[in-house]
Amino acid sequence: MRAFLGTLGTLLVLAAGYLGMYRGWRNRQARQADLAPLPTAPEEGARGVEGVYVATTSAGDWMDRIAVHELGVRATADLAVSEAGLIFHRQGAADVFIPADHLTGVRTDRGIAGKVTAEKSGLVVVTWTHDGRELDTGFRPRRKADTAALTASISTLIGAL
Repeated sequence: MRAFLGTLGTLLVLAAGYLGMYRGWRNRQARQADLAPLPTAPEEGARGVEGVYVATTSAGDWMDRIAVHELGVRATADLAVSEAGLIFHRQGAADVFIPADHLTGVRTDRGIAGKVTAEKSGLVVVTWTHDGRELDTGFRPRRKADTAALTASISTLIGAL
C-alpha cells in the first residue's frame, strides 16, 4: 500500500508539472497572438544544409522563445539559402520562410532557447524583422564545416540587398 501511494504521489507531481508547462506555453502564445502570420515560402525544391532548427526568439533575448506560428518548435531541418531568402524545411512542423529583405544580420553563437553548444560558434543565428518585431532564429548545422559557409552565404545575401 505504501508503494502504491508513493507511486500515485509521484504521478500527481509529474502531472502537475506537465500541466504547468502546458499552461505556460498557452499563456505565451496568447501574449504573442498579435504577431502576423509568416510569409508563404516560395515553391522551391532545392534543399540546403542539414541540421536542426532550434527556435526563434525575440532578438537579443535568447530565452524569450516565440511560441506562435510554430516558431518555437524544434525540428530536424535543412536550411536553403536563395535570392528570395531563407527557407527552413522542417520535419514535423511547417516550413519557415524569411524573405531576403527582412534579414538584418547573421552571426554564430553558443546558444539560443533550448540549445547550448560546447563550441562558441556552434549555432548560426539569423536576425530578421517581421511585423515590426526583431527576431533571432537559431540553426545548428549537422556538420561543423557547414557553419562558416552558411554564415558567409547569408552575409552575402544581406550585403546584396
